[in-house]
Amino acid sequence: MLVLAALLALAVGCCYVAFDRSRPTDKRSYEDKPYYKKALAAIERHGQRASPVRDGQAHHGSTISREGWPSPSRFEAGWRSRAITPPVGTPLAGFGARKGKRSTGVHDELFVKALAVSDGMDTAVIVGADMLIIPENIAELVRIRVSGQTALTANEILFNASHTHSGPGAFAPGLASRVVNGPYNRKIAEFLAKAFTEAIVEAYQSLEPAKVTYGSVDAPEYIKNRTRKGGAVDSELSYMLIEQKDADRCFVVSYSAHPTVLGADNMQFTGEYPGFLVRHIMEQTGAQAIYLGGAVGSMGPRPGGTGFQPVEDFTARMAVPRDDSFDRCRAMGVALADKVLETIGDAPPFKDKVDVASIGFPIELPPFQLRLNENWRVSKFMFAVFGIDTDGWMHAVRIGDMALVGTPADYCGEISADLKSRAKNRFIDLWVLSFNGDYVGYISPDRYYYDKDEKGGYGYERGTMSWIGPDQEAFTVSLITHMIDVLFPETDNSLSW
Repeated sequence: MLVLAALLALAVGCCYVAFDRSRPTDKRSYEDKPYYKKALAAIERHGQRASPVRDGQAHHGSTISREGWPSPSRFEAGWRSRAITPPVGTPLAGFGARKGKRSTGVHDELFVKALAVSDGMDTAVIVGADMLIIPENIAELVRIRVSGQTALTANEILFNASHTHSGPGAFAPGLASRVVNGPYNRKIAEFLAKAFTEAIVEAYQSLEPAKVTYGSVDAPEYIKNRTRKGGAVDSELSYMLIEQKDADRCFVVSYSAHPTVLGADNMQFTGEYPGFLVRHIMEQTGAQAIYLGGAVGSMGPRPGGTGFQPVEDFTARMAVPRDDSFDRCRAMGVALADKVLETIGDAPPFKDKVDVASIGFPIELPPFQLRLNENWRVSKFMFAVFGIDTDGWMHAVRIGDMALVGTPADYCGEISADLKSRAKNRFIDLWVLSFNGDYVGYISPDRYYYDKDEKGGYGYERGTMSWIGPDQEAFTVSLITHMIDVLFPETDNSLSW
């Protein structure tokens, strides 16, 4: 009887730890919470360290003047890359349907690429990698190593992943990562951290006088809203072109369609359509090219053709195999690259004097809640069991009239499209990016938080992968807009709500 009672008590205790009867959909205000006030204070603190906008900074024809503020020095830039293709046999990251199986080959090489920019006073480094995400353990290790070899701090390094679901796995500990990315392998984590560190350090050391231009082109035919048929999309294909004094050039390109043209049946390492995109630019121009994953939440790819359905439900056990899936990846990547190359002639004139500033800081998140149904949610204690902690990292980098914002999530393209529209009213070219050195699930519009799908549940993005409650959009958008307000103090009409 004592044994039975002990087992019963243990079962009750496990249920208490695993589940919480309280309703997760109760509206919670974040604005008076310590974690939110702490984040705002961090933004202000880092903003004060960044040099302000200088005399003569031009914004689409208008001249800004601030008495006593120095003019920007000559713009400098440098870039480097490192291969990050792991040994064959390493699991691929993405698609739990693979169940951590070992890779069988390499279709195309994977890379981490770093772009360092400076105005002579402030410096920032933007990192793009052919990976599913940039996990916290690797980002933290890279920050420490880079700061030990250069004057760079964590405040100056913005991380990003292309979000290929056929990149290196085994990179992080924890049950959740094991399910999606395969068993943790310290050698793989060390291999990745070393490559990241070398690319960043060498990019920083290669800074030299340069000039920059940027632009975008609409590409709605290659993207769709995968959670709401006919819903809004972030179809902007953004690009930046930097040219050094010796005519070496580097393209930076960002798009928000999920790289899931290939499905879980693929067992070869590949950069997916973003890999084909950057290789085509490099082949056609002789320049370096870096891809940054945009606001990929809810955004599915449309590679073209008929009869092809890209993987949109990550809970599906296996995608339908297609012999021409790589051809479709190639076609989508090349088409997007050609759009950039055809549009580059319409970009604004190059500038060799632009303001550079960077704000990066760790954030505490609202209490995590993973809903099972209307009345039940997974206990917050289970996130520790899964190997998921309740913090993240936000970042924003200014390069002239551009603002690149890094979020630690699959950030929703619907939110991004709205933010970009508001930023354009202030003559700011906004890039909303995902996977900035941590991962906290999906960030979806608050207005859909209570909506159920046709099956009576919340689905994958707003259910299984929605972790920070009904105010996730308002909370993150507030931080983003505050960062932009601090980085662009000379423009009128605050972006903040």
